[in-house]
Formats: sequence, structure tokens, C-alpha cells
Amino acid sequence: MEINYQERILNYTDWATILFALSIFIIALNKSVFQVRFIEFMRLGISDKYTKIYKDSNNMNSGFTISMFLVQLISFSFFILLLLSHYKYSTKENIIIFIQIITFLGVFILSKYLIEKIIATTFKIEKFVDQFNLLKVSYRTYFGVLLLPINLVLYYNSFNENWIYLSLLLILIGINVITYFITLKIYQNAIVGKLFYFILYLCTLEIAPYYFMYKWIIKN
Repeated sequence: MEINYQERILNYTDWATILFALSIFIIALNKSVFQVRFIEFMRLGISDKYTKIYKDSNNMNSGFTISMFLVQLISFSFFILLLLSHYKYSTKENIIIFIQIITFLGVFILSKYLIEKIIATTFKIEKFVDQFNLLKVSYRTYFGVLLLPINLVLYYNSFNENWIYLSLLLILIGINVITYFITLKIYQNAIVGKLFYFILYLCTLEIAPYYFMYKWIIKN
């Protein structure tokens, strides 16, 4: 008798359910503990009151910012995984790919943040860079929270329409661009006094990393 062995592929989604539940729990906990701050944060899309109240650089290390950053990281990682799954580069149940994505994102963001702190200290623009980073984190976290239920629906359902993923990707890019314009408007007086350093900072740490990351992804 000839025995033919076939690989049995098991797809587990329990890990995804746990991460979605963890993200929802963090949001619910922050809503309970930081009631006023959470309300202003959720109005960030229609009001800039949150950025005016919590613009102090110390807020970068607050429990609210750090925990919501974790939600942002999980949300964006799921979105990237769904993109890879949609274009047949992976499967959305692949936990190994998800771990690689979230690790890469975490290391990339934290490394970029530390380099920014070093350069800001060198050029003596620490206050501006801290406030700039806080503003970026706030808006990106806001979009990450809004993206979470969309990821939830896309993950547990099958949607093959390209326009859904392209629209979300364009919105993400658009939010990044809008964030820079908002920052320029808010800190235009500070920027004028240190225009050369700001342009150098913008090119070195806000444009170059994403360009090289894009080239690396395309190449590989």
C-alpha cells in the first residue's frame, strides 16, 4: 500500500479575538478612568480642544497615551495584515506574520522617537519636538481607535473589493499629511525662528524613514 501524506493546515483565530478584546478593554478602562480626557480625545476629529489642553510634553509618558498607543499599534498591525491577506501575500490567521508586523512597527516607531529626541537635544528644539510628537501620536491614535472596529469587521468577514482597502490606505496617508499642516499652523511662530532646523528635521526623520521603508517593502 502506498501512503500519501498531506499537510493539514489549521488556522486559529483565538489569538486575534484575544487582541481585539484586549484593545476594547483598554479603551473601556481609559473611558472609565480618564472620563473627561477620553471625551475630548474622541472629539479630536471635530475639535482641537484636546491638543490645546493636553499639549504639555509630560503627557507623552502618561498612562492614557501609552495604553492608547498600544491600541494604535494593534490596530495598524491588523490593518497591514489584512492588506497582505487581501493581496495574497499572507493569510489573516497567520500569527507569525502578525508578530513580525507589530514588532517591526514597534521597533520602528520607538527607534524613530529616540533618534528624534537626540537630534532635538542637539539642535535645542526639545520642547517643539516633544509637542510635535504628542500631536502626531494623538491624531494617529485617534485614527487607530476608529480603525479598530473596521479591522474587526474585515477580519471576521470576507470582502474582496479593492476600493475598501485603498480608501482606508488613502485616508491613513491623508491623516498624516493633515497632521503636519495642523502642526505647521499651531507652531508657525516657533518654526519661523528655527526654520532651517525644522526643514532638516522634517527631511531626515519625517520623510526619509518612510521613503526607505517603502523601498524596502517594494524590494522584498
